[in-house]
Amino acid sequence: MSAIIIFTAVSLAQLMIGAAMAIAALRMFRGPRAQDRIIGLDTLYVSAMLLLVTFGIGTGRVIYFEAALVIGMLGFVSTVALAKFLMRGEVIE
Repeated sequence: MSAIIIFTAVSLAQLMIGAAMAIAALRMFRGPRAQDRIIGLDTLYVSAMLLLVTFGIGTGRVIYFEAALVIGMLGFVSTVALAKFLMRGEVIE
């Protein structure tokens, strides 16, 4: 009984995260300003990270958690670089 509940909960979570990714991609492509596009990119990488975590929970494999960690680190670095570019106009001084 509990396996069915976990499978259903993980499947619903994946569907909702997929919908959030679609909305974030829409904001990233149609954002009126650069700041809106960066927020859409942030939301997209966080949603991708959460989707990988739910895949890891559903399958029980550790590789999905490691991939989510890598996406989280690269997403943070890209957010800092894009914010610095918007503030100063250059990334490397």
